[in-house]
Amino acid sequence: MRKNFIYTVLLSIVNILFPVLSFPYASHVLGPAGIGKVQLAISFAQYFAMFAALGIPIYGIKEAAKHKDDPKKLSGVFTELTTIFFVASMILFAAYLLIIFSFPFFASNRSLYISAGILVLMSFSYADWFFAGIEEFKGITVRSVLIKTISLVLLYSFVKTSADFEKYLFIIVFSILGNQVLSFIMVFRKTNFSFLDIRFRKHMQPLFYLFSATLAASIYTILDTVLLGFLSNDKAVGLYTASVKLIKLTIPIVTSMGVILIPPISKGFSQNNLGEVKKLLDKSFNFLVFLSIPMALGLAILAPECIVIFSGKQFITGSTSMQILSVLPLLIGFGHFFCFQVLMPAGKNKEIFLSIVAGVFTCLALNFILVPFLQEKGASIANIATELIVTITYYYFTRKYYSFRYNWKFMIQSIISSVPFIPIIIGIRLMGLNMILVLVISIIVCSGAYIILQLLLFKNIFLLSFVEPLKNKFLQKKTLGNE
Repeated sequence: MRKNFIYTVLLSIVNILFPVLSFPYASHVLGPAGIGKVQLAISFAQYFAMFAALGIPIYGIKEAAKHKDDPKKLSGVFTELTTIFFVASMILFAAYLLIIFSFPFFASNRSLYISAGILVLMSFSYADWFFAGIEEFKGITVRSVLIKTISLVLLYSFVKTSADFEKYLFIIVFSILGNQVLSFIMVFRKTNFSFLDIRFRKHMQPLFYLFSATLAASIYTILDTVLLGFLSNDKAVGLYTASVKLIKLTIPIVTSMGVILIPPISKGFSQNNLGEVKKLLDKSFNFLVFLSIPMALGLAILAPECIVIFSGKQFITGSTSMQILSVLPLLIGFGHFFCFQVLMPAGKNKEIFLSIVAGVFTCLALNFILVPFLQEKGASIANIATELIVTITYYYFTRKYYSFRYNWKFMIQSIISSVPFIPIIIGIRLMGLNMILVLVISIIVCSGAYIILQLLLFKNIFLLSFVEPLKNKFLQKKTLGNE
């Protein structure tokens, strides 16, 4: 598990570095309008690709984990789910083409939407669910690093002026599909297609609920950008995209522990070993709280510096949206915790669907009410309200079926340890440094203050579990050196 965690954290770091190295360059070259055009086309295509997935990227992890020690059954699961995925991809691609050629809205940038449509056509090639299920995170990480490195080289080589937004779109498509296709090819080193004794029907009910949940969830995870584009303008989409991308850089780190725990938690539920499940959930909960609270507060306070450094001065008006969205690491982190580490492994797919439906109504209502007047700020408020409703509903169903207790006291300690960020950052700003230095020094000093307070003031058990082994190892080496 430790190696898987290391690879997952490394993958999270790579997923952070890629937009950090790519988006600032692209936003400076293309501007808010250019970024908005590309992001709207990508978001629209990803909306259809999510439909085609039918919930398989999540459901597949559970099924692969269940049969990873039985090659024959594992091959059957891969064949069944990939066949379903392929058929759905073809149907959704046809629907996608029909829509972009039927509505005048798409006429001015139709070439962008056609190019982005490759994401829908090839969506069935997503196979990381298989490797996550058999707990081979090393390959996922290596492939991601390779494709993202090539994508950066392509970006810096071919996107030179504001007219190169089509090239930027192709590079984004490659960064997504390159990894997917490579993973799909690599699957055949572990298994193969086998159409003997396959059964599609057994997957239909759980996939129906997960598909319904995916369909509903996509309304507030992707359609927020699409709705903003329809109800506002390209510039507002660009400003909102800059804010969301910055905030969501932190999400893979916050959820990294939970990702690697899905297979063992699924196994624990299948064996009715709730004691083991509780131990795993405690680790994930403490990890989530320890990281998400300081991240949320730090992002809120440092929003102006982050926006200007990451996207350029022309995006500075987007800093308010970023401050509104800064609580997302906490909300999405808890949503991921209750959904993917409790409800989904326990087979509570209906409850997941109902939770997301509550979010859908919140999202649609608030977007249509707020966006015409507040534009990207309205979309940000709607995003936060939606995630809050969904997370609360997940928690309600978790409490309804299980009596797991969580260390809420740890959350209060983390909030108290994060409060000093406010005077620290204000003091650093008063030093008159440039924005890059303000950001770097603030992150270093605030991180140090947070860890010191957790260790000395609260004697944080979670943090001590990492520090003590390192301390003992150091003392052991020192003792041996003195002998």
